[in-house]
Amino acid sequence: MISVVLGTRPEIVKMAPIIKELKKRDIDYFVIHTGQHYSYNLDKVFFENFDLEKPRYNLEVGSGTHGKQTGEILKRIERVLIDEKPEIVLVEGDTNTVLASALAASKLHIKVGHVEAGLRSFWKWMPEEINRVLTDHISDLLFAPTEIARNNLLNEGIREGVYVVGNTIVDSLKLKKIEKIEKDFILLTLHREENADNPEKLKSIIKGTEMISEYFDTPVIYPIHPRTKKNLKKFGIEINEKFIKLVDPLNYFKFLSYLKSCKFVLTDSGGVQEEACILKIPCITLRDNTERPETINIGANILAGNNPKKILESAVKMSKANKKWENPYGEDVGKKIVDIVQASR
Repeated sequence: MISVVLGTRPEIVKMAPIIKELKKRDIDYFVIHTGQHYSYNLDKVFFENFDLEKPRYNLEVGSGTHGKQTGEILKRIERVLIDEKPEIVLVEGDTNTVLASALAASKLHIKVGHVEAGLRSFWKWMPEEINRVLTDHISDLLFAPTEIARNNLLNEGIREGVYVVGNTIVDSLKLKKIEKIEKDFILLTLHREENADNPEKLKSIIKGTEMISEYFDTPVIYPIHPRTKKNLKKFGIEINEKFIKLVDPLNYFKFLSYLKSCKFVLTDSGGVQEEACILKIPCITLRDNTERPETINIGANILAGNNPKKILESAVKMSKANKKWENPYGEDVGKKIVDIVQASR
């Protein structure tokens, strides 16, 4: 039996191809949802979008500090794993769900498979960096998306059980047709703790975004994240809606329609960097580092940080980008991962 653990919407998106492949092959599996991402009710639409069955377990952990959330997941998932006794636990990415689930499974001598292993920003201030490093070091099967990720693992002494398979986001983007929106706009996503919780950084990024809108004479559409919305009000930062048009959060495939249709995207999301690269949309990353260096190496992405002038300069540069880069993330990734999992049992 295989257990697939999810906790956030990006994890649902990236694990969907694996879940579908497990079901297709009639492999015994079950899904645990930790409830890390705000509310399980808000996540239901993601299961519906991908035609996935309801998880067998919902741990209803909810939000909280990193320690509280990680501890609650560890405590609650341990009980499930003891009762169900799966042969392997599959986790994806770098969330508190990933670390807690991998730790619980490892201490119960259950194999851990880490999907998207080997990503590194080399910046330990980032909570996700700690999660991904620790998870990699206690995993038995490490599914690296690229050779760069594999080399990161090798450099840390991890050599056993490492497989370069690509990134399941490639499969996810093929599950439904992505419609184009016929209007001219720039897209913004902004939610990471390092930006949304820092008033100076947040103010600078908003200013840089408004400068871009004015320079290109093009509106910026921002599906505003609840965390950022709350902090804009808390910090007294006003958005000039002449330049930035705020809209409610979008479901996944609606968001992809916006991404596929925009002139370029401004983001601090790791997943959006990948999705933009695959859809051949120039990306300006509002951070000083990235765990997706492949996107920069092929000219699909640029690091702009939070300085308004640099953000504008980066946007001007990427607006002229040659979109003929090749997708660095492979294909049929879900099938490759399930092949390896089956062979390891």
